[in-house]
Amino acid sequence: MARNPEDSPLAVIERCRRENRPVFVAGPMVRYSKLPFRELVRDYKVDIVYSPMILAREFVRNHNARASDFSTNHRDRPLIVQIGANNVTDLLRMIDMIHPYVDGVGLNCGCPIKDQVREGIGAALMSKKELVAEMVHAVKEKYGSKLVIETKIRVHHDIQETIEFVKMVEAAGVDFITVHGRTKNTRSSEPCNFEKIKAIKEAVSVPVIANGDCRSLEDAFRIAKDTGCDGVMAARGILNNPAMFAGYEKAPWGAIEKFWNLSTAYGLPFRLLQHHLGCMLVGQISKQLQNELNSKSSLLELMDWFDANFELKRPTDTGFGTAVAVQYRQNRQKQAHI
Repeated sequence: MARNPEDSPLAVIERCRRENRPVFVAGPMVRYSKLPFRELVRDYKVDIVYSPMILAREFVRNHNARASDFSTNHRDRPLIVQIGANNVTDLLRMIDMIHPYVDGVGLNCGCPIKDQVREGIGAALMSKKELVAEMVHAVKEKYGSKLVIETKIRVHHDIQETIEFVKMVEAAGVDFITVHGRTKNTRSSEPCNFEKIKAIKEAVSVPVIANGDCRSLEDAFRIAKDTGCDGVMAARGILNNPAMFAGYEKAPWGAIEKFWNLSTAYGLPFRLLQHHLGCMLVGQISKQLQNELNSKSSLLELMDWFDANFELKRPTDTGFGTAVAVQYRQNRQKQAHI
């Protein structure tokens, strides 16, 4: 099915601009931004969703990698697939394979994982602005306005170096830029540098998305105001609370019911399902129950445990996906104290 022009990330950014609000973006997370989670967050006011980073070299050479790394459907839009690449050939080959099924591609220039950096991927590209510009130019030369390309970057210690980087990438034709306000060596416990993100926004004319330390709808509006950016991306925050952009302070119980349904319908590795559910329930159930959840070793065991402790509605049940508070079974209320 042909992509709808209204699902173009640039069209979405413009629509949100007319609505006088920032674009809400669910960022790429290794392993966790798979199809069930992407569909879940779309129910909660997310405008643009990313896939996990996919390594172009593996994707173009290995059928198993293609089968396991990328799945989508007609509801999975607007979708940006993030790509890890360090050369034009692999990047274009991967895009040739996926472009009919996506609304944009993102070139990862920010992943700080050491294995990726050693391969010249992710944050390693922050010192190779000419190569990044070459890759962006190659994509735009081949696809033009038919395909949106974004680069996701981190900042340098010297902001002038980052400004030189983004200006070169902008000149190469990038459609928009996402900026994480930490260097590749900055610990996540250290605060994000929004002043540097603001400086980058002021240095370019393409849209800029701010990334880092967004854990609530209030955060999103504050970050957008402080940086002047066109949108705000959340990753860890939305992993714990898929409904954060819809204004929920914690993951609503309805989101957990929906995620159970999506994960079992589409298929998701058990440990990923378990981790997602654990993240969503952190701070909402007792440590005893959290430990019990984490101790389960199979899908059937975990489902039986949920049914024993909670009222977990199925799609055919009245009120499915609508509850906000954790729905304990009456005989389990005494364990509800956190």
